[in-house]
Formats: sequence, structure tokens, C-alpha cells
Amino acid sequence: MLEQRHEIVLRALKIYKVGVFARKPSIKPLGKDKMFESVKRLFRAPEKQPKTPDTNIAVAALLVHLAAIDGIVTKDEQHTIAGILQDHFKLGPNEVKHLIDEATSAGQDAVDFYQFTSSLSKLDEQERIDIVRLMWRVVFADGHNHELEDNMVWRVAELIHVSARERAMLRKEIKQTTNPE
Repeated sequence: MLEQRHEIVLRALKIYKVGVFARKPSIKPLGKDKMFESVKRLFRAPEKQPKTPDTNIAVAALLVHLAAIDGIVTKDEQHTIAGILQDHFKLGPNEVKHLIDEATSAGQDAVDFYQFTSSLSKLDEQERIDIVRLMWRVVFADGHNHELEDNMVWRVAELIHVSARERAMLRKEIKQTTNPE
């Protein structure tokens, strides 16, 4: 079977060379072994899967990005993120600093949220809801809810399968606890 395909490809190449469109190739043709190796490589599974960040780095990267999305990272937001990571993941101050550094680096290398949310979307429902709750805490840490922050929480919540209703309830809950009016 493979040899039949091989013969068909070789015939096609010969016809091309002597046909109406025959011209001197500008690219040096591959040998038949190299050509088939190239085709095989196309259908092979990727050798290396992209590394998926662990949950701690994914959450931290989203929180760090959320704090910076409005163009201003306040001390209140920085302290809130550090406190959230320390409490939520039961980390010490040095571990939190290291995690924030890793998350910042991972966030700078990321082109979208998917590399973080893909692993988070596999968590159980309560953990995903808690992540959205943490995000709202960062949003309201500086007392302001910028539209870009709101949009990011909405997009991440959608990607990790937290309902719009749940997201809105969490927003209201956190806003009331941080800005009681």
C-alpha cells in the first residue's frame, strides 16, 4: 500500500516536470525519503506538550494581571493579592513572594488566559467559584471597579465555567463587604 502511494507521488512529480507547467524549480526538490519523512512528521503527535501551570501559579497569574489591567497597581491591590495567596494556599511570606514572581513571569509570557484557565476549569465547582470570589476581592481592593477589571472577571468566569448568576452574586457580596454603604 505504501509503495503504491510512493509510486503515485513519483509519477505525479514526473508529469509535473514534463507537463505544460514544467519549469526549472526554484527550490531544490527533496529526495523521496525526505519527502515521506516530512509527511510522516505532519501526522505524528507533538513531541512536547506545552507545560500547564499548576493551580497556584495559574490563580496568582490571573490575580496579578487583574490588578494591573487598569494600568495602575495600588499598594492595596498588592497587599490583597499577597494576603489572598497566603490564606488561600496556606503559604508563608517568602513563598508568596516567590509565587508572585513566578506568576508575573508566566503572565508576561502568556498570550491569553487559556493557558491558566484550562487547568482551573477542571477543578470542582466550589474551587472555581472561590477563584472568582478571589478575583472580585482584588477588583474592589482599591475601592474602584474599572470596566476592564469587570470584563476580565467575566471572561475568566466564563472560561472556568462559573455562571453569570454566580459571578454577579459574588460581585455584589464582595462589593458590600469591602465598600459598605
